[in-house]
Amino acid sequence: MLDLHPVRENVLRAAAAVCPTHLVLCCLSVPQVEVESGEKSVLLPWRTRDKLPGDARVEWKDRRDRKVHVFKNGPDQPGEQNQIYRTRTKMNEDLLRTGDLSLTLRDPTYGDSGTFTCRVYRKKGDILMKKEVHLKVKVPQVEVEEGEESVLLPCRTRPLLPGDARVEWKDGENDTVHVYKKVSDPPEEQDEFYSKRTKMNEDLLRTGDLSLTLRYPTDKDSNIFTCRVYSNERNILMKKQVQLKVKEHQVVVKEGADSVTLPFRTTPDLPGETVVRWWDKKDNVVYVYKNGKDEEEERDKDYRGRAKMKDDLLKTGDLSLTLIKPTKKDSGRYYCGVHHQNIRRKAIVHLKVKAVDEVDRPQNQPEDIGTRTTNKTPLLAEEAV
Repeated sequence: MLDLHPVRENVLRAAAAVCPTHLVLCCLSVPQVEVESGEKSVLLPWRTRDKLPGDARVEWKDRRDRKVHVFKNGPDQPGEQNQIYRTRTKMNEDLLRTGDLSLTLRDPTYGDSGTFTCRVYRKKGDILMKKEVHLKVKVPQVEVEEGEESVLLPCRTRPLLPGDARVEWKDGENDTVHVYKKVSDPPEEQDEFYSKRTKMNEDLLRTGDLSLTLRYPTDKDSNIFTCRVYSNERNILMKKQVQLKVKEHQVVVKEGADSVTLPFRTTPDLPGETVVRWWDKKDNVVYVYKNGKDEEEERDKDYRGRAKMKDDLLKTGDLSLTLIKPTKKDSGRYYCGVHHQNIRRKAIVHLKVKAVDEVDRPQNQPEDIGTRTTNKTPLLAEEAV
């Protein structure tokens, strides 16, 4: 049932006979609520003028039918809530008397975006009324092209945070990206995928600048990152999200060129046991480096004698691949994986080999793949965004 007063319901039914489409649009419109990530709370509004029985049950659910908040017999029922909403919701105490069934959701994140539904039930379980509210949590977006030296994920809060505060960055899979506590960065808590790739300012608790610098971003880093500040008692003092989009690196070369380089740089001084492997879109092995040398016998026959990497690649972190005498059939995506006990790296490079007689597009007209060979200026942690 929709939340309709009897008099209003009769009016709408009469209007429907004249314009049924208007009735549908009027009754099915869903209020839209927008909030920025990092806000302490957001209100999902609903007020009704209908008199509610004292034994009514009020239930909010999210788009996945998970219980967000339950009110019955006077107090809230936290035991019925889904665990992700416990301690994060609140409703007015006298809601059955006032008809204010609005829900306050604390620390909203991108994952909370969607349609929330509130239902009011009689004691016997019949639905008295229903209301939907659509929530959109806006997350700042940062774009960078694969191949940049670093990218900044901005996060600022009030200065002079407690000296024992813990700052924690995590990605969308809940892997730990970076941890700062007691004027130190404990690397043992960091997921290996981010090892030696992150940095935060040294005086962040004093300045409130909790921005994170992520070095050597690749397509695999595209994600939503969450920064949380905890008190010594593990209470959340602040939470904010940033969405990172790393654009796939694209290289264009004309057929007949002597060679083309597929760039990939990562952290230097990789362990000697590190294995570096390049492969193409068909999973053919292009190049393998392990045990401190090129393992040419492991390559697909099409790439033997045609692919090479630099000699000091583990020391410099320059894992770029040079492909000799590229042809049209070499066009496509190439993948590089770096593997070690405590290190994981991945990158994707898209190569387009154009025919010699293929007409170049004007510079002001984008290509479907395009070339990006301009000088790159890294985004450092000291720069404002």
